[in-house]
Amino acid sequence: MKHTVVPAAVLSFWMLSGCGGQKHDPVAQAPPPVQVESEGGVSLITVDRPGRFPLATAVEYRSTSTLNVTGTVNPDISRQIPVISIASGRVVAIHTQIGASVKKGQLLMEVQSTDISNAFNGYLKAVNDERLARTQDERARILYDKGAIAKSQEEIADDGEQDAKADLLAAEQQLVVLGVDKDHPSLTAKIYSPATGVVIAQNVTAAAATGVTYSGTSTAFTIADLSQVWVICDVYENDLPMVHVGQTADIRLNAYPDRVITGTIGEIDAVLDPSIRTAKVRIQVPNPDRLMRIGMFATATFHGRRPEQHVAVPASAILHLHDRDWVYVPAGEGKFRRVGVVAGAMVGQGNQEISGLALRQQVVSNALELQNSVEQ
Repeated sequence: MKHTVVPAAVLSFWMLSGCGGQKHDPVAQAPPPVQVESEGGVSLITVDRPGRFPLATAVEYRSTSTLNVTGTVNPDISRQIPVISIASGRVVAIHTQIGASVKKGQLLMEVQSTDISNAFNGYLKAVNDERLARTQDERARILYDKGAIAKSQEEIADDGEQDAKADLLAAEQQLVVLGVDKDHPSLTAKIYSPATGVVIAQNVTAAAATGVTYSGTSTAFTIADLSQVWVICDVYENDLPMVHVGQTADIRLNAYPDRVITGTIGEIDAVLDPSIRTAKVRIQVPNPDRLMRIGMFATATFHGRRPEQHVAVPASAILHLHDRDWVYVPAGEGKFRRVGVVAGAMVGQGNQEISGLALRQQVVSNALELQNSVEQ
């Protein structure tokens, strides 16, 4: 039999390796990492030392329900005034523009019209006819007093005088309607602002036709008093029980998100939009400082009438993952189940409203820490 001779040096190395001092391995001495075992998919996990993840209890709080809807700022129709030129003709001068603020009595435009010349011509004829009728009436009265004519003839002359006065008064009123001063006639009709406000619509330009009888537009401008405006919102059919006429709403503008303006519901449309199943809700909002401008986007918040029971948990207990909200609830024997919920508004003391969770249900108080352990 052939024997293999092991060199003494090699034998000594083996002996020293087996009998020498203990080796120090820092990895071996580190605490074991959290062991995560997935069961039944990602909703149920098992972890070592579950005590590392303290629990919190879902608590109750009572508050009125809220409904947030979007809308736009619109002028109050009852505060819109059209500017109409009674004289039909050609616009020769415009003294304002859309978006401008105007005051009552301010000159807006001038219109060249044959209506003015015709009305002034009728006024001059009425003046002459009234003068002649007055002279005839005076002469008839003198003749009657002297017995030269009968009473009936004097009455006929007096009736003609009264008719001439009526015609003269009508001619004067026609000039007033057209905006013409009878003592200082002009070739153009001057159109003045009927109220103080903002020009929100302009339908004429220089040299355009205007008036109530021409083919041009009859409404030259539209002036709106913006001291009060409407916020018109769309409310879905299922949310209509939460709103009623006379209810207040908190209005927030996209341009000024930190400012809250209070309005009142003035009307709820009786007919729904058949395509999106919403009803128009009109909110009357005071606007004394003109902060709200026509066309601005706004958010309206409606508050319920009676306090309702809600559930809240610490905000840190809610995990925002994949565009959804989750919490971890204990499932016994070191297991936790991930449950989908709907997070709501903050309710003070670090708590957040939550839907989909029972009252007094325990949850992991720091869901993000547990989730990070799962992903390691």
